[in-house]
Amino acid sequence: MFCFQCQETAKGTGCTVRGVCGKEEATANLQDLIIFHCKGICVLAKKGKELGIDRVEEAGRIVTHALFTTITNANFDDTALIGCVKQLQSFKTDFKAAFGDKLPETLHDAALYTNDDESQFKEKAKTVGILATENEDVRSLRETVVFGCKGISAYAHHAAMLGFENKEVYDQLIQSMASVTEDLSVDDMVAMVMKTGENAVATMALLDEANTTTYGHPEISEVNLGVGTNPGILVSGHDLRDLHELLIQTEGKGIDIYTHSEMLPANYYPKLKKFGHLKGNYGSSWWHQNQDFETFNGAILMTTNCVIPIKKNNSYADRLFTTGAVGYPEAVHIPDRKDGAAKDFSAVIEKAKQCKPPEEIETGKIVGGFGHNQVLALADKVIEAVKSGAIKRFVVMAGCDGRMKNRSYFTEVAQKLPKDAVILTAGCAKYRYNKLDLGDIGGIPRVLDAGQCNDSYSLAVIAMKLRDAFGLEHINDLPLSFDIGWYEQKAAAVLLALLSLGIKGIRLGPTLPAFISPAVLNVLVEKFDIKQTGDPDEDVAAMMAGN
Repeated sequence: MFCFQCQETAKGTGCTVRGVCGKEEATANLQDLIIFHCKGICVLAKKGKELGIDRVEEAGRIVTHALFTTITNANFDDTALIGCVKQLQSFKTDFKAAFGDKLPETLHDAALYTNDDESQFKEKAKTVGILATENEDVRSLRETVVFGCKGISAYAHHAAMLGFENKEVYDQLIQSMASVTEDLSVDDMVAMVMKTGENAVATMALLDEANTTTYGHPEISEVNLGVGTNPGILVSGHDLRDLHELLIQTEGKGIDIYTHSEMLPANYYPKLKKFGHLKGNYGSSWWHQNQDFETFNGAILMTTNCVIPIKKNNSYADRLFTTGAVGYPEAVHIPDRKDGAAKDFSAVIEKAKQCKPPEEIETGKIVGGFGHNQVLALADKVIEAVKSGAIKRFVVMAGCDGRMKNRSYFTEVAQKLPKDAVILTAGCAKYRYNKLDLGDIGGIPRVLDAGQCNDSYSLAVIAMKLRDAFGLEHINDLPLSFDIGWYEQKAAAVLLALLSLGIKGIRLGPTLPAFISPAVLNVLVEKFDIKQTGDPDEDVAAMMAGN
């Protein structure tokens, strides 16, 4: 195996024996095979559109779901991954037949349409992985596009689950994935990286529209951290529709529902928080789940990444359920929706009824719900605070959390920022500081939580509106710094989105992506002034000085 898609990749270069995430070689290879088939489908879809055989939307749906399964900590179930490979192969075979005699000779390459049986999957997978591209810089640019497309796929899939799709998003995803099979110039590959970033912006805007249209705009909310006396179900991941359907199915049944990690922002949406048995948030970010899931005592529903392998001394395996793109060998998987009907969570509910109430691990409340609509409602107050000097700097500390000890950097930065600095956040990186008592500035909390990682779009909207309000030319002219923690491919999509908006001076950490080669990094540094996070005191001083 070779995998370098996440921030914790072994030795900062790549996992070659077993993933730091817990992914085994066979699993990694199957995911490589899924990506290989997705590329083939995108090549066909691109050519098909040119020839009037337009299956962009159909191809977009199958590719987004498939790529989603390959995101870090999403799916460890080889049986499910093999099923995905078979589905992709079947789609390609059918697609090829649709061309008839119009299929160009150049696309008759058997590699595009291979229908190997299951016994051949493992051998085939070894030949189509990341290292199949030998040139380091070409590989770097190609994988940057692929990883960006993985993040885009996750967000597009969530939007589609709520009935919101954009053919242009699918079309650009197809163009991006097809491009990594082509012999392009460096300039053309860099241009495709930027187009992928533009597509990430469009996709996050689509998901924002889907979420807010369906559940209302997030509003300032206090979220309970304690527990009740009823049995509970803990919902982790990112999928709001899964949570909504579970809330409906558990109403009046004496079961409390709690959010975990990236599901915390569900508590900010009006149509979700109206459920009295949505009790609050339990635990912390994804990598604490071995402890959080153990003490929770009740049923656990993983709606998307990030699931991690269960340790031998943990006893929650029989309480863990997965659904959607996520999978784990020991967990019961809740099937997808059929004919528009809701998912059937009865197995999760029955398990919860057999369990003890959660063990209380903390008390108190945290405040969130500062999406773009809510912050813009406070715009006059914010602008006045900036003009008066009460707010000197905004620092975007969005992104992912992770296990590495040097991620304490983000806690230290939050603590060391002057009291006239406001933190804008989204994603699970917030757990490094969202329970600290950092106070407020004239009633404006010093930590404004916009929501999940995809809600980084909200932060971009806020920045653009502030730019306009102050009559500035560019976001870069605002008293605004970016100090981003990253972990997996959705964060890669967010980074590309920010770069496509022309944002410069981003600090990224705790390490720079292993998939960015030295030559490509030089281009990013020269064009966008990307920096690695460093000493907290030095970074705070630099950001407050506008550097």
